[in-house]
Amino acid sequence: TIEQLYSEPLKKFLADRYVTGICPKCGYEDARGDQCDACGSLLNPTELKAPKCALTGSTPVLKSTNHVFLDLPKLQERLTKYIERSSSAGGWSTNCMAVTKAWLEQGLKPRCISRDLKWGTPVPMDGFRDKVFYVWFDAPIGYISITAGYCGDDWKAWWKPSEYFASTSKIPEVEMTQFMGKDNVPFHTLIFPACQIGTEQPWTMMNSISVTEYLNYEDGKFSKSRGVGVFGNDAKETGIPVEVWRYYLLSMRPESQDSAFQWDDFAAKNNADLNDNLGNFINRTLKFVFARFGAAVPGIEKAAGNPTVAGHLETHGNKVAQLVQGYNEMMEAKKMRQALSMAMQVSKAGNIFFQETEIWKVIKEDEAA
Repeated sequence: TIEQLYSEPLKKFLADRYVTGICPKCGYEDARGDQCDACGSLLNPTELKAPKCALTGSTPVLKSTNHVFLDLPKLQERLTKYIERSSSAGGWSTNCMAVTKAWLEQGLKPRCISRDLKWGTPVPMDGFRDKVFYVWFDAPIGYISITAGYCGDDWKAWWKPSEYFASTSKIPEVEMTQFMGKDNVPFHTLIFPACQIGTEQPWTMMNSISVTEYLNYEDGKFSKSRGVGVFGNDAKETGIPVEVWRYYLLSMRPESQDSAFQWDDFAAKNNADLNDNLGNFINRTLKFVFARFGAAVPGIEKAAGNPTVAGHLETHGNKVAQLVQGYNEMMEAKKMRQALSMAMQVSKAGNIFFQETEIWKVIKEDEAA
């Protein structure tokens, strides 16, 4: 039995996001019942100071209600061993480990996994059938059900390979990598793995995880409920090609510290990076190959007769090879922002090659080169 906030005017218990108030951690005056947008702390609605119903503005009252709990303390020892093993082998990011360790060091507590709501996944237990599961309890289970919906009976090949391949001579390894913002870390490093462990079944469990800091909007926080920021429908309505959005968002992916979406920076990166750097390299390369080589890229052996050109090509090739190696290493480390930077340095190196060699002059003097 727990106490929850109840709206007398609406005659119902309030969902977490429909409660606002003062954050008990940082004092922000417009925190939501599930999370504070200012400090990022995960909250329970009853923790808020001076709570208000976001729908009516009235002050909700506390009422007792029965709920289903996940017994996390009972699972902490086995969960800790899993975290130690997987974080070491999978190279969990520093920010991910900071959040996870903080929960473990405080000691895991029983976690309420049901809500008094009309929408959601019904709890299939006598005495609780009028309740639904808390979204962050049942959402990760959706990873499994989505696989089953897509793969049919073969879903176990991904989630229970030891059972699926039991009759074969070799059981393949399945590695699960997850990507998310740091506010969702506890649900994926603690709560969902605890659920998997608690079933005593041979589930595939998350090996590696890439966690970002916060992406802010201009000088504030993104907030869909408050209409602050730019979202999918907004991006679509701008008519700006999706590749431009993808490039900009990856180029500022907050991998080690918070970053901010800024319209001026968005335009500047499009003009300087995509147009002046990448676009310029592609355009001049294609024009050169079409004009001088009949639209067919010549083999490098044609440059062997000109030591100067051959030397430039070798130097350029070595530089690009190092960038490609670095790109692969960054991608394996899930540092996509740095990987993208190295990819863009390849086109920059190509532009420099054109400028330093003045290849258009060389070909006029010695077409065989």
